[in-house]
Amino acid sequence: MLKPLGVAGLLIVMLLAQPDFGSATLLLGITAGMLVLGGVNLPRMSMPVVLALPAMVALVVFEPYRMRRVTSFMDPWQDQLGAGYQLSNALMAIGRGEWFGVGLGASVQKLNYLPEAHTDFIFSVIAEELGFAGVCVVVALYALLVGRALYLGLQCVEMRRHFSGYIAFGVALWIGMQTFVSIGVNLGMLPTKGLTLPLVSSGGSSVMMTCVAISLLLRVSYELDRAERQRAVRRESAPVPAAAEVAGAPRVAQRTQEVRAASVQADANPPGISLRGRGTSRVEPTFGSFS
Repeated sequence: MLKPLGVAGLLIVMLLAQPDFGSATLLLGITAGMLVLGGVNLPRMSMPVVLALPAMVALVVFEPYRMRRVTSFMDPWQDQLGAGYQLSNALMAIGRGEWFGVGLGASVQKLNYLPEAHTDFIFSVIAEELGFAGVCVVVALYALLVGRALYLGLQCVEMRRHFSGYIAFGVALWIGMQTFVSIGVNLGMLPTKGLTLPLVSSGGSSVMMTCVAISLLLRVSYELDRAERQRAVRRESAPVPAAAEVAGAPRVAQRTQEVRAASVQADANPPGISLRGRGTSRVEPTFGSFS
């Protein structure tokens, strides 16, 4: 538990020095989720949580602009032209969309009324142009992406490919949490944070890193599919002793089970997979065995 917390703590300190409180909070949440999925002892994890929460609260209370964000999102209409200007215009855009929206590209709030309409508050523009129906489709697509990533990680862990599985878990937590925070900010459920909506908000580094994360998921899926095909081939080609050569049917059944168990174990912890193509051989890299 201490190693990942130490790495995350160093990154959080660097983010707070910028300052970027939103990304630091997101990174802390992803780390906590990965520790839980990794099987950390929850009573032991309670101590870092107890120490971190007061520190995070102090960073909000003793920084005036962060405190204004916390108080303004509770009732943005109290200071509609001041601290609540951005959120109030976002809520007006969402309300204007109604059921089916005003039409693609017909948003009014994005015409210099809603600040950061192309990045942090792009979801409000989507709600205004596509309405409640469009919002449901967008949320469903994110849920499908995150759900598939979690299922992919679960399949990898079941095949004892832990490294690949936890990569998929981490990407799923990252995209899921960032999407939840971005949508929550636009709906007035969470304080304003500078987090983009993955794969939708305009930007360079955010879109690039999200695409890198998706490419990791594709690689994990490719390796899992290849391992499943190889396991199927090994099971079909596993030698089974003939009944005539063995004295007694129970010994035949026992030998068959031993051979199949050895095949499954070899699939779970391959020392190195040799593939041949066009007369050449290639050894695929592995990350070691996990017990």
